[in-house]
Amino acid sequence: MRTAVVLLPALAALGAYYVYLPLPGTMSEPWKLMLMDASFRAIQETCNLVHYLRLSHHLTVLNYVIGVLDKLESPSSELVKIQDTQFDGVEVRVFEPSKKEDKALRRSVVYIHGGGWALASARASSYNNLCKIMTESLKAVIVSIEYRLVPKVHFPEPFNDAFRAAKHFLQPDVLAKYSVDPGRIAISGDSAGGNLAAAVCQQLSRDTSVTNKPKLQALIYPVLQAFDFNTPSYRQNMNMPVLPRFVMIKFWIDYFNGNPDFAHSMVINNHTALDVSQAVPYKGHLNWSSLLPSVFKKNYKPVIQTTGKAEILREIPELLDIRASPLLAEKEILQLQPKTYILTCENDVLRDDGVMYAKRLENAGVEVTLDHFEDCFHGCMIFTVWPTDFSAGLRTRESYIKWLDQNL
Repeated sequence: MRTAVVLLPALAALGAYYVYLPLPGTMSEPWKLMLMDASFRAIQETCNLVHYLRLSHHLTVLNYVIGVLDKLESPSSELVKIQDTQFDGVEVRVFEPSKKEDKALRRSVVYIHGGGWALASARASSYNNLCKIMTESLKAVIVSIEYRLVPKVHFPEPFNDAFRAAKHFLQPDVLAKYSVDPGRIAISGDSAGGNLAAAVCQQLSRDTSVTNKPKLQALIYPVLQAFDFNTPSYRQNMNMPVLPRFVMIKFWIDYFNGNPDFAHSMVINNHTALDVSQAVPYKGHLNWSSLLPSVFKKNYKPVIQTTGKAEILREIPELLDIRASPLLAEKEILQLQPKTYILTCENDVLRDDGVMYAKRLENAGVEVTLDHFEDCFHGCMIFTVWPTDFSAGLRTRESYIKWLDQNL
């Protein structure tokens, strides 16, 4: 009994220490976020142990656990018809309004899910629910792409899958099959899906064989560059729940099937030091001192190493490939991009990726809406179903769909 009196408070204190994270006072629902993040971290650490013991790849195990936990089916809807099919060999899930009110052609959104190029699925309840709500709200055809995931494949295969599926859908006969207006199509995605959406838009804009170009692109807290991991948002939010800086860097390395030992050097920008010649031509594209407004720069200063590790870019040249890092694209490519919506969250390492891309697109003459949320966090838009339901998810989703409705 005496032992229990000692152990229980000790375990409670240990649990509180594990769960608690210092969060900004403006953060929406902080304790719920801390509890969710503690659960995520516990699962990730278990998966890392399995990886360390060489029993399986940690991302394979993590995705399996996510699938097991994903048992909460989104509410069925008589207003939406769902079909699983393939576009040019790529699996897709197509959401259509069940009833066609007239003979008018419909709007459409090609959606690419997030998850660090390694997690989640177009069939996951979170994305299934999002696409059904989009279909109902917009009375549109939603094509959700089920691209192949890391570690089964690596860059550029997820990009290739997304591009092939989008290009196939844009063919006149396919659009006619789904009664889609060729002039009212958007490409969209969140996080790593936002990365793929931006890269797909850039590729489509340069592909002369594609006659029907997207009218819009809508990027939700997109990851757009692996050049600078010391932007103000990367430093401000380095230990933020859901997506800490080091986790994002490891996602990048896994995406490229690179050496995980490079991670600690990349944290301090050794891969893009001044003596790394491959990186020099791209430095102006990510000069956040000029691309970010003062409200985002705060008191941070650029981290530019004089000497670094050139072997990182020699072994992983894909770090500078614009299909992986759309923010590195030249102005001539950016000028071809469609009207753009970018949603960013203050408490997100990727905030400045989105803000910089918005500015570079504006400088190239593209009309951009930057929709910034001060109290929100990375990934919040898909957290709308109990027990991971957040008001931030509902508010960001509503704002995103409203913009699509007004502009598509």
